[in-house]
Amino acid sequence: MLTIGKLAKQCEVNVETIRYYQRIGLMRVPETTQSYRYYNDKDIETLSFIQKGKDAGLQLSEIQELLQLQLDDREQVRQVIEQRLEKIDQRIQELQALKSRLSGWVDECKTTNESCCPILKQLKNS
Repeated sequence: MLTIGKLAKQCEVNVETIRYYQRIGLMRVPETTQSYRYYNDKDIETLSFIQKGKDAGLQLSEIQELLQLQLDDREQVRQVIEQRLEKIDQRIQELQALKSRLSGWVDECKTTNESCCPILKQLKNS
C-alpha cells in the first residue's frame, strides 16, 4: 500500500498529475483510511498504462477508452488505434502543407530584390 506521494515517486510522475487523472476519471480515488488514501498494485498498473499510452502518442480520452476495454476486445482496441493513426496522418499532412508554405516564404526572401521583407509582406496581407 502506497500513499500518493510514494506512488508518484515510484511511477516518476507528479502528485498533481495523479490528482488530475483522478478528476477526469482515468484513475480511481481510493477511500481514506486513517486520514490517508492508500494505493495498490492495480493503481501502479493503471498509472503505468496511462504513461505508456501517452508515450505512444495517445490522447487521454483514447487511453480512458482503452482502460475500459477487456483484454479480449481486440477489435475495439484496434479501432481506437486506427482512429489515432488517421488523426496522425491528417496532422502530418497539415504540417507538410505548413512546411511547404514556410519554405516558399524563405525561398522568396532569399531571391527577391525588393526592399521590404516578403515574409512580413505575406503575413500582413494574409
